[in-house]
Amino acid sequence: MHRRILSGLCGVALLTAGALSVLPRNDIGPDSVVAHAEPVAAVGADVAAAAGATTPFVTVEAESGKLSGAARVRSISPGAPKQTAASLEIEASGYALVELKNNADSVTIPNATGKPANTLVVRASIPDAPKGGGIDASLNLYVDGKFRQAITLSSRQAWNYRMATTNPDDPNAGGMPYRFYNEFPVWVTGAPIAPNSTIKLQKDAANTAAVYDVDSVDLENVGPALAQPANSLSVVSYGADPNFVKDSTVAIQNTVNAAKQQGKSVWIPKGKYLTNSVAPTPLDFGGAKVQGAGMWYSTIYRKVPLPTPKGWRSQVMVGSGSDLSDFQIDANAIWRGFAGDGGSDYGVSASGAGGWHINRLWTRHTDANWLSGSNGLVENSRTADSYGDGFNANNSNAPSPDKLGHNITIRNNFARNTGDDSFATYSDAGADGTNGEVVGTKILNNTAVAPWWANGIRVAGGKDIEVRNNLVNSVSSDSAMELSVFGDSGRPLESATVTGNVLRGGGGWNGIRQGVHIGSPSNTSQFPSAYSNVTLSDNLITGSLTAGLVIGPKNVKATVTNNTVDHPAKQGIWVNAGVTGTGAFTGNKVQNLLPGQVANQNDSPNTFKITP
Repeated sequence: MHRRILSGLCGVALLTAGALSVLPRNDIGPDSVVAHAEPVAAVGADVAAAAGATTPFVTVEAESGKLSGAARVRSISPGAPKQTAASLEIEASGYALVELKNNADSVTIPNATGKPANTLVVRASIPDAPKGGGIDASLNLYVDGKFRQAITLSSRQAWNYRMATTNPDDPNAGGMPYRFYNEFPVWVTGAPIAPNSTIKLQKDAANTAAVYDVDSVDLENVGPALAQPANSLSVVSYGADPNFVKDSTVAIQNTVNAAKQQGKSVWIPKGKYLTNSVAPTPLDFGGAKVQGAGMWYSTIYRKVPLPTPKGWRSQVMVGSGSDLSDFQIDANAIWRGFAGDGGSDYGVSASGAGGWHINRLWTRHTDANWLSGSNGLVENSRTADSYGDGFNANNSNAPSPDKLGHNITIRNNFARNTGDDSFATYSDAGADGTNGEVVGTKILNNTAVAPWWANGIRVAGGKDIEVRNNLVNSVSSDSAMELSVFGDSGRPLESATVTGNVLRGGGGWNGIRQGVHIGSPSNTSQFPSAYSNVTLSDNLITGSLTAGLVIGPKNVKATVTNNTVDHPAKQGIWVNAGVTGTGAFTGNKVQNLLPGQVANQNDSPNTFKITP
């Protein structure tokens, strides 16, 4: 039985008690409603029930657990002073964490999944080393009060420093620290954790980090490893090493080549496969069906030489006819930038006019999953701790018939702690305007949790774009959703339908950001008269750290219907000054405003006309 993750709507309350006075409407639509002090659970219940990915795990926020010792919850909420720098609180899901600083500090949570859990994913942060590079430290796990095992945590792939004068991993070079968290998959030692049993994470004397900041725990009952399918070739038979000793790059590629010649599929048995060849050509799975024993069992691990040799690539290429499933891609990358010091590269890089399929793939510590071509589908997959976008449908910034970005669907995927937009579609015309328009992207029933940079969902230009029934929870730096174009070279946003999404938080530390933003570039030479055309309906926008829905700065045509804006820190709906266009606003509700804030504010009444 799969579970829909709604951790963005529970675990920490963002509402304040007590009635608030009714504030001016400023004529944002004749049917707009201003409501106050209504619990968020009673608002948009149908939207909330449908939003987000259905996953085989259940996420529990640490702050919902029982604390012992001197453990404490640290959190932020709408109305708190605007943050201008990253923090552990603003990068946490639910904008809250549990701090374990002293021996015997602990947090206890129940297994309320209704079935045993034989794996956990612990999302946590421990301090960096004084000179950078990270540390390793254990944290003890108890089941029903009895010690079960020590979990190894690390900060070696966390704690980057924005604008550091030497490199992004140097804490002493004047940069702003961010990217604090990592998630740690754990096989539970001994018997699975039974339903209604408790798990306790406790700092004991053997746990040597100065502090453990615990954000959340995923509980999952992972089934047995899959068996080798018929008519397949095993990478082990071609010399790949499942024991992570010798490089398996050539052996894996040889298996793919042979399978395509023989009309067979590729099998990656249970194991961890080292890929650290410095050949300039990456693994190419174009046209091949490649299956592993399960994303918890089969891992292709990039142990990247650092600094990365010039021209060396470690992405997995996907092309027309590719079908990838049931394995994991992980890496030792420490920050963004392939062919550079950090070692990050795309998880998968897809292209091809003939369609491709990715199913049950888990990428970790990679750059974006870069998705171009036509008629591609990625579903039921996960990405975590990335240095770029989670899943990005695009035209690859190139005028190529194999990279059009037509009819790409991103469906039922889970992204957490991404280093750029969790889910995105980009239509970039390029400097000379020759790149084609992205058409028909669908972003459906996905969950985005705590991206440490950029937005939860970004639509940057394109035509016939659909964003439906997604859940965004706790964006750190930018907006929960950004609907606009890609810089000054971006093609216009000709048409986007955005409906049924639950968008929590946003409006983070990175300048002036919002819960949801509909906009267009303030200056563009290629498309000076273009408008962003957006239909926004039946969405729940809740807990923004600034304004709820913002329109601007230039040319926008928006239809905004039956949305609920709940408990924003500033205005509910705000049309910026200088906006040209039209807005059809009906049936929207703004509620739970903070004292002194207005529900609706149109600062362009003469140029942005509001109609029923």
